[in-house]
Amino acid sequence: MKRNRIALAGSALLVIGALALAGCAGGNDSGDEGSKGSTSAIISANGNEPENPLIPTNTNEVGGGKILDSIFAGLAFYDGDGALVNDMAESITVDAPNKVTVKLKEGHKFTNGEDVVAHNFIDAWNYGAQLSNAQLNQSWFADIVGFNPDADSELTGLTEVDDQTFTIDLSSDVASDFVTRLGYSAFYPLPDAAFEDMDAFGENPIGNGPYMLAKDGAWQHDVQIDLVKNDDYKGERVAQNGGLTLKFYTAPEGAYADLLGGNIDVIDQIPEASLAVFEDELGERATNQPAAIFQSFTIGGQLAHFSGEEGTLRRQAISLAINREEITSKIFADTRTPASDFTTPVIDGWSDSVPGSDVLKYDPEKAKELWAKADAIAPWSGTFQIAYNSDGGHQVWVDAVSNSLKNTLGIEASGAPYVDLATLRAAVNARDDAGKRTIQTANRSGWQGDYPAVYNFLQPLYGTGASSNDGDYSNPEVDALLAEGAAATSADDANAAYEKVQEILFNDLPVIPLWYQNSIGGFGDNVDNVTVGWNSVPLYYEITKAE
Repeated sequence: MKRNRIALAGSALLVIGALALAGCAGGNDSGDEGSKGSTSAIISANGNEPENPLIPTNTNEVGGGKILDSIFAGLAFYDGDGALVNDMAESITVDAPNKVTVKLKEGHKFTNGEDVVAHNFIDAWNYGAQLSNAQLNQSWFADIVGFNPDADSELTGLTEVDDQTFTIDLSSDVASDFVTRLGYSAFYPLPDAAFEDMDAFGENPIGNGPYMLAKDGAWQHDVQIDLVKNDDYKGERVAQNGGLTLKFYTAPEGAYADLLGGNIDVIDQIPEASLAVFEDELGERATNQPAAIFQSFTIGGQLAHFSGEEGTLRRQAISLAINREEITSKIFADTRTPASDFTTPVIDGWSDSVPGSDVLKYDPEKAKELWAKADAIAPWSGTFQIAYNSDGGHQVWVDAVSNSLKNTLGIEASGAPYVDLATLRAAVNARDDAGKRTIQTANRSGWQGDYPAVYNFLQPLYGTGASSNDGDYSNPEVDALLAEGAAATSADDANAAYEKVQEILFNDLPVIPLWYQNSIGGFGDNVDNVTVGWNSVPLYYEITKAE
């Protein structure tokens, strides 16, 4: 399998230069050459209704992420191969293991005419870090001096030097890893206008990226969002088309039918019923390649029977009761690969031999044995359910897993469908007055990489209090090892720490790893230059369309 490699830099100095890295983006320069072949036609693609208003620090799901990445530009972005390319930044320099200096390019503006300057980043990050703002991506700012997860506190590590320069002081020696995260949407800037009414801003966001909202109200909830090219954008992702319409589907069957019927240009999902035939039906217009996508389901610690020694035994029994080889072959037509770790093979540092990974092998006899040991501690009662979003084509595999649990463990098991991803995520994130999650089932919890590094597949999901830790898993040893890996000055040392993290995860199993997912989809006859990025999202800004 193809691997994208992002090496950790040494602690002495790392400079991410715009001129040096812009070529990695390929054909997206803002000059005349990059504009060749561009059209004014609007591209249409599939999407999902976002869970929340479109605020970068409060969006951690794919539906909203596609939109934010299109209408905002950060310090840098990840190109199709996962390489970090400067966008608003002229340079990002690691001055010391715990200090970074950012210099911005001049002349960039938000679509309301405001200049993009240093305080737009500082203000946006401070907003995201404050406890009272309850932002889902709060933990992304945890390494900046002044961050407090338990109370509002200014990020004192952010210092404005001038309009084009600011520095970042970090609370530990993680600067080399920290700079690789800066292409993620949590670090996007916000205009001053956002802070006048953040709720209103989230409905009609003002960005600085290659696209902008076609008009106020362009986000038609549960239908689509209409974006047009931002002609004032001077970064490295200049749109080669006139705009992008993301249509929200409740099931992948609808999107695929529209593609076959010529009613949509690009899709990045194929329904299970068509997996065996879509490449024949679409021919050269089919896309199928490894991607940075890991699929699992989470068993939260708030669920009865899933804490302590009893919970560990039951989690391991459930994992051993799943025949991943059979499901990926028969249901997914080998467009998935059974998981052997908690990351993905397209990321440097992936391994298929982490100690403890045998718990992912189908072994019904051992599964029964462990379940019986758990019953000796506390007899099982109730049913086991997996919550999933019906608009993502998950019912078939959830039913297959449920049947495996029924047949192997002799328990009642089933899926718990939610109408769409936004509704599912709202249920997963709901808490009572004491701060305890209220969902009483397991839940689907796949991960699409935010940036191409092992740390991104571990810390946001399993770090204490992390932004996407759906089961509220907490293990001090895991936290310490994650910090050790992030502070490492070589890729080998970092990956050694991350492998130890995964050894612990294979024992605790806060999530049940299932499989790695290929990026599969297709495009229409009248579009060209369709490239699917390292994280399975098409590079919409590169696509051209016949007018």
